[in-house]
Amino acid sequence: MSDLTPIDPTMTPAWEALDLRADTFAPDLREWFAADPQRTEKWTLSAADLYVDLSKNLIDEGVLDDLLALAEQTKVAQLRDAMYAGEHINVTEDRAVLHTALRRPATDTLIVDGQDAIADVHAELAKVYAFAERVRSGEWVGITGKPVETVVNVGIGGSDLGPVMAYEALAPYVKEGLTCRFISNIDPTDAGETTKDLDPETTLVIVASKTFTTLETITNAKVVREWFLGSLRERGLATNEASTAEAISKHFVAVSTALDKVAEFGIDPANAFGFWNWVGGRYSVDSAVGTALAIAIGPEGFADFLAGFNAMDRHFAEAPARENVPLIMGLLNVWYGNFLGADTHAVLPYSQYLHRFPAYLQQLTMESNGKSVRRDGTSVTYDTGEVFWGEPGTNGQHAFYQLIHQGTRMVPADFIAFATPAWPLADGDADMHELFLSNFLAQTKALAFGKTSEEVRAEGTAEEIVSARVFTGNRPTTSIMAPSLTPSVLGQLIALYEHITFVQGAVWGIDSFDQWGVELGKVLAKQIMPAIEGDAAALAAQDQSTRALIEYYRKHRG
Repeated sequence: MSDLTPIDPTMTPAWEALDLRADTFAPDLREWFAADPQRTEKWTLSAADLYVDLSKNLIDEGVLDDLLALAEQTKVAQLRDAMYAGEHINVTEDRAVLHTALRRPATDTLIVDGQDAIADVHAELAKVYAFAERVRSGEWVGITGKPVETVVNVGIGGSDLGPVMAYEALAPYVKEGLTCRFISNIDPTDAGETTKDLDPETTLVIVASKTFTTLETITNAKVVREWFLGSLRERGLATNEASTAEAISKHFVAVSTALDKVAEFGIDPANAFGFWNWVGGRYSVDSAVGTALAIAIGPEGFADFLAGFNAMDRHFAEAPARENVPLIMGLLNVWYGNFLGADTHAVLPYSQYLHRFPAYLQQLTMESNGKSVRRDGTSVTYDTGEVFWGEPGTNGQHAFYQLIHQGTRMVPADFIAFATPAWPLADGDADMHELFLSNFLAQTKALAFGKTSEEVRAEGTAEEIVSARVFTGNRPTTSIMAPSLTPSVLGQLIALYEHITFVQGAVWGIDSFDQWGVELGKVLAKQIMPAIEGDAAALAAQDQSTRALIEYYRKHRG
């Protein structure tokens, strides 16, 4: 059993060395590239199908040496190996952390808490795949004998962000005539807008909640059930208890392990797909939580998706430290956040299909590493986490790139692009994808090398506005490219950021796999609800601000 006692990174020799280095660090990417014709080659790595150019980062051999020493001194590799082996590295919940087991081949074996996790995963995958095939082939039909045309996934957090992001990303692989919709927000607008034009006879609803008690998910599931049954009754269907039960059983399935609650809802427990307490929600898209995606892209596509995850898992486990992409990218984030003053990190996919990828990463990174205590409960004395955000290029260029280029805050950014587009369109003789990629390349070049006052003056710019047109450069970026956005490549990208997040948490000594910070608001919401409904005692128990807001609501509710 590994020693999971966290190490205060600030007490390591490597942290001290990085601190001293940062005090006098004066990066000059123009000079570095000019002085070293091999810089790009030296700082470009491969991981599975991903081509990762780190050369425009604020890093040299000395920085890398110190960062790798920091990883060694905080025992990142030991914690990684403990995670892969199924040790309970989620210490506050006393759980293994085994999202990597979700994508290991069936030929592997991994005994965790007395169970072969790999065998369990593939048994559940077989159920999901068999169900997906029944839906895709038209064998699974609704109460009137019609096949499924729309799948509605009801979930929140990891049970929504992962499936919707992956579904949008893999749109070219979705079966023709089949669409997925997603409901997550408890705002009634979400359920209302999603269901208003659906045909209940061709709709399949997946309710995704491990415990089947998640307030938002179960509330939305009940609302969708009422919409569904009400719509059928308007058509003279589901008019008695037996036909209602039959309708629910043919149009609702669950992703949950709480089979008793699933049955109470009316869903046949035989149509419930489970996962395990060693899978955190934000790490679960490659489990049964991805059932909607498996239906949309098919078992073969989903298997390719899992293979991509596994390829990156193996790279992280096996690649030497100096060639290990997740390790180095995670350490770079520590360098920027803890030593160079960066508070945020942008992820900028030059692919419209990845428009939900930054939102997905927000949960992955900030729910994982938004912690202020170490694994042993002691308070950290250094910054952890960073704000992840982003939008697809080129949209972002016309929105917030101004701050990245010329603002006072350093914003490290990851640019993601693909060589082959799904839609090879042209504007006359101009290839649109090449125009698109020219922007991708131009932005990282501009951020790295900037534009000097001399260059601005040489263009004939009036002296009074020269300073406004100077770009300082030395704004760090990583460029990630792949041949095309396939299910496998998407899996690789997700796993890459999972492991980047892990590396940072390991260095900081925090538990990246619990999320107690989301609990307090849930508890208080239940206490406040009676006050909103008109309970005078509950209203009086609130603080003055909450009480005033509730009173305003009750006065103005239409």
